[in-house]
Amino acid sequence: MLLAALGAVLALVLFLLRGGLQPAAPLEKLARQSLDLSVALGDGRPTLVEFYADWCEACQAMAPAMETIEQQHHAELDVVLLNVDNPRWQPEIDRYDVNGIPQLELFNASGEAIGRALGARSRPELEALTTALIAQTPLPQLAGLASQSSLQPTAAVATAMAGPRSHS
Repeated sequence: MLLAALGAVLALVLFLLRGGLQPAAPLEKLARQSLDLSVALGDGRPTLVEFYADWCEACQAMAPAMETIEQQHHAELDVVLLNVDNPRWQPEIDRYDVNGIPQLELFNASGEAIGRALGARSRPELEALTTALIAQTPLPQLAGLASQSSLQPTAAVATAMAGPRSHS
């Protein structure tokens, strides 16, 4: 009986030392609570979409700031995370020409694409983007940020590019 009690105590100590029941990581939590993209683009709020991967260090580093933004602006802005490793999102990956991560797609309240940001973003940069989206003002001038054009690529310009999961 004593050995069973000692074993239970040791198991509990080991469990607690290994982190116990830690809450989900911000990236995972955000992805699970994200609206479906079509719902977000049609609900009359601006939308910030992040294409990410669980293994992406830059995505993980941005996650706490993205979580804060989602919590602070939940009623004014939709934050949607799409995992590039999930085949469910392949049509969106193709549609938004995702060829690196993290990639942010920015949409106005009407669901129209107004900008794209490639690469990791700092908390102040994410806050500036969020403020511009909510206020419906021009996007800030940031490196790696481009406004979207209404021009469609022509077949002659289209070239095969490596996908976001390609590591060659």
